Amino acid sequence: MSIYENDTEDGVSTEDRIQVTRPPMFKVLLHNDDYTTMEFVIMVLETVFNKQIETASQIMMDVHKNGIGIAGIYTRDIAETKVALVHDLARTNQHPLKCSMEQA
Repeated sequence: MSIYENDTEDGVSTEDRIQVTRPPMFKVLLHNDDYTTMEFVIMVLETVFNKQIETASQIMMDVHKNGIGIAGIYTRDIAETKVALVHDLARTNQHPLKCSMEQA
């Protein structure tokens, strides 16, 4: 089916554009704690969120100074996957790093 529907009931062709809405977006948040190292947070930002070292360092400082930082904004499925990856990576490396998501 194309994005246009044709109605030729009366011999007159009309075109109605089908509305496509964008999916809701979600912020993936990293939370500060007293045990996870800054180096580990930067590594997570580089590997899970594909951030460059400068950007990862800035987000890490936001987490450190403000208690929370935005790692990225994604669709629901991608955000959920990234949260799970962060938790698995943190658990494997024995860090209590908390990661969550909220609608943007």
